[in-house]
Amino acid sequence: MNPKIVLITGGTKGIGFGIAEVMLANNHKVIITGREKDRVEKAVSELTSKYKNENVIGFECDVTDLSGTQNVIHEVNKRWGYIDIVIANAGVGHFGSIEELTAEQWNETIQVNLTGVFNTVKATLEDLKKTKGYLITIASLAGTNFFAGGSAYNASKFGLVGFTQAVMLDIRKYGIKVTTIMPGSVTSHFNNHMPVPEDEWKIQPEDIGQLVNDLINMHPRTLPSKIEIRPTQPK
Repeated sequence: MNPKIVLITGGTKGIGFGIAEVMLANNHKVIITGREKDRVEKAVSELTSKYKNENVIGFECDVTDLSGTQNVIHEVNKRWGYIDIVIANAGVGHFGSIEELTAEQWNETIQVNLTGVFNTVKATLEDLKKTKGYLITIASLAGTNFFAGGSAYNASKFGLVGFTQAVMLDIRKYGIKVTTIMPGSVTSHFNNHMPVPEDEWKIQPEDIGQLVNDLINMHPRTLPSKIEIRPTQPK
């Protein structure tokens, strides 16, 4: 297929970084964003070195800031003209009993995992209309399976699944595809986890990247709107 221009929020590590790698390996252009400038620069350097091209750029951006997100899209448009594919991946997790969960933890979880996706969609929608593009949100099996200690995270991911499916119905008339991916256990740096060899049974970030690549190569007439993905043999 023709090379696409792909925006990945939260693309400096974990699932976002894994998707970026697969996109670059398939000759697409990639924009990654992250909240920490040094991590963005490090990720761009690693990707540029590995794939020996200038097809990746990065921006420091907090998805909870709509104007900041819009500014990133403006800069991308000046450089590359448009965006074809949006991967709304940025997310955080705070876990604990409702007795322990703080208002700050609740607010950050909802702001990043839900409002951040809203901001990303609002900032990129005109580009997606022009390109008849693809919006993919990274939700979680926690968006359909609740668990003790997950009130904030469950609320954000249940909300994200509902948000994405409603947006799909809103904008498919423009030729835009919309999918939410709901992974189970993934080897990543999520919630300050450091991947170890014992994580090999989990879904790997590049597996999510391969799924994204399969989706964007699917015939335009067909839309998998909600996908659950889990380890084949969980521990």
